[in-house]
Amino acid sequence: MNDSSPESVASVLKVFGILEALSESKDIAISELSQKVMMPKSTAYRFLQTMKSLGYVNQEEDSDKYSLNLKLLDLGNRVLYHQNFLAIADLEMRKLRDKTKETIHLAVREGDQIIYINKVASEQYSLCLTSKIGNQATVHASGLGKVLLAWLDDESKKSLVDGIDFVQYTPKTITSKEAFFAELDEVKRLGYGKDDEESELGLRCFAVPIYNRLGNIIAALSLSTSIFRCSTEEDEAKLVNEISQAAAKISELIGYNKQSKSSD
Repeated sequence: MNDSSPESVASVLKVFGILEALSESKDIAISELSQKVMMPKSTAYRFLQTMKSLGYVNQEEDSDKYSLNLKLLDLGNRVLYHQNFLAIADLEMRKLRDKTKETIHLAVREGDQIIYINKVASEQYSLCLTSKIGNQATVHASGLGKVLLAWLDDESKKSLVDGIDFVQYTPKTITSKEAFFAELDEVKRLGYGKDDEESELGLRCFAVPIYNRLGNIIAALSLSTSIFRCSTEEDEAKLVNEISQAAAKISELIGYNKQSKSSD
């Protein structure tokens, strides 16, 4: 049976039917619930017990009454947070794009993947970028990937690096674990990550971390430019300063302050 089978779809519909029924009252007996959602008590009981084990439903002691708990509220708050975060980030990204004339990216880490969640393209310069929102960023050959790995604890970092397929995209691409670990140490020392023609010849990217209110890195902001517009250390320092200010502003607007920063 695959996830798109009629049985799977029916199960999903039943779960949401139960959630909606539970949301309409403080608590509800299983007999009343089964009538509301039009399913046998045994089936409703099975779903409720699963939802209870997952932490979404409470059951009164020595009772057949069930109620929703605050885990769903927590999920809703996360959605609101991410929507708010993206709105804040998008505004600052557009300001940064307008100021530098360059293309700006926002990415997060999901497990061992780096995912683009926003992009504000340059209106002045055309770069050979294949990046799209929802696509993966290269872990070992992008400033974004380096930033999102550099501040992890040693165990997590090693586990993720062990799984990297060090594909060589250009002659400058890092192709070994040893060299990549050294690069991550350098990123942490400098406070920013760099892709110096490692993913595409002629392209330079700089990335910096974004912190949440707890001082944890939740995303990375990057700026992509041409080697012709960024050919000196002074050019690099200027762009890194601009992107660092934008990332600091985003972090501040979502509740971060330096005192809340987690120890490395």
